[in-house]
Amino acid sequence: MRFKHFDRVMAAFVAILLLSNIIGAAKLTSVSVPFWPDGWWPAPDGVFIYGAGILFFPVSYVIGDVLTEVYGYARARRVIWTGFAAMIFMAFMSWVVVSLPPAASWNGQDAYNQVFGLVPRIVLASIVAFWAGEFVNSFVMAKMKIWTKGNALWSRTIGSTVVGQGVDSLLFYPIAFLGIWDTRDVMIVMITNWVLKIVWEAVLTPLTYIVVNWLKREEGFEIFDTNTDFSPFAAEQH
Repeated sequence: MRFKHFDRVMAAFVAILLLSNIIGAAKLTSVSVPFWPDGWWPAPDGVFIYGAGILFFPVSYVIGDVLTEVYGYARARRVIWTGFAAMIFMAFMSWVVVSLPPAASWNGQDAYNQVFGLVPRIVLASIVAFWAGEFVNSFVMAKMKIWTKGNALWSRTIGSTVVGQGVDSLLFYPIAFLGIWDTRDVMIVMITNWVLKIVWEAVLTPLTYIVVNWLKREEGFEIFDTNTDFSPFAAEQH
């Protein structure tokens, strides 16, 4: 079966995945919340702490939902493995480029190390969390489509994000930052980012409807994963 837009959706997914991981994952930022009661979680000091990658990384989950909804779990699985391989290559390329000795006339090595000198723990955390979270997200999305008989798209996009992003955050932040950040900050950022990702998914739901409906009209079919092998390692089904 030939698809008009599958390759474009896959390219968008991988691009957002790589950029959000290499640019935003390690930066801890905050925002003051006026009138927040003292001592109340998750901003006991009136300041929300969150990872900067939260602004863009959830878009990859939205695209993952679109992939599973329109093209089915088996093809979403191919995209997840493609993203997984791209992340490994990104980490390898970053390590090689940062490790190369700088020319004597170039004074940007310290800044380059700060931006692209990926910490092995963060690389490991990103890869493990992405792999597990995306497969869980896609599995829940596909199963809920069967349960809802293709209705109530919002319920499965948000429901799959609750579970998939929960797995992602639960793995990423402790693996990457436990023992580096204060344990309190790790827990606050982990839970806050999970909640924010769900909120992002809900906010983007109208756009998800538009994209999904347009792609289904363009591709001219509807896929239900009733006979799909959901193993991440299964051969692609046609």
